[in-house]
Amino acid sequence: MDRSLHVPGPHDGAAIMQGGAPLATAKGALILVHGRGANAAGMLELATYAEAEHLAWVAPEAVGNTWYPYPFMTAIEKNQPWLDSALALLGAVSAKLEAEGIPVARQFLLGFSQGACLSLEFAARSNARWAGIIGLSGGVIGPAGTPRDYPAGVAGTPVFLGCSDVDSHIPVTRVHETRDIFTRLGAVVDEHIYPGMPHTIADAEMVTVRRLLATLQS
Repeated sequence: MDRSLHVPGPHDGAAIMQGGAPLATAKGALILVHGRGANAAGMLELATYAEAEHLAWVAPEAVGNTWYPYPFMTAIEKNQPWLDSALALLGAVSAKLEAEGIPVARQFLLGFSQGACLSLEFAARSNARWAGIIGLSGGVIGPAGTPRDYPAGVAGTPVFLGCSDVDSHIPVTRVHETRDIFTRLGAVVDEHIYPGMPHTIADAEMVTVRRLLATLQS
């Protein structure tokens, strides 16, 4: 895959890092989306704990290390053009993987924090059946009352949502709303809320992540 991708807007030329199995022999792909202020290298390090050496790992890096400037529940237009550019970048990554012989049905999308919000919003809009969607401390983007007229092509996709009940960035009500949206669309949703957990990734979450990623070992 290219080391950078061209998309409209601020994330044009965003760097792409890779790890895991070679694309030619991988059982599938794991797209890893970092949080605000983090980077692609950190997501590749996380992938080593996911025990997913059978998958190709692909981690795009936001220009400026931030996918969009304002909190995820801000009015969507305030986060433009960064949000649309970030969504386009995920679309370009997925399309490149498909061109390399790994269809969307064999692609996992995993994001943490701002990366989880971006991944979940992208997946909900994608109209595609994925190998799995993993949102760690995140939810769909936009303020309360945002229309959620997403297409139903995501039906059948396994979705894992993990978050604290007291997360300082992600209201648990938005996690529940995200669960309900994906359930309505026909996805198979597994939501885990961890009492008192800080804004981080828990060992218990990684157990569930490993189990989901292992479904493509054959």
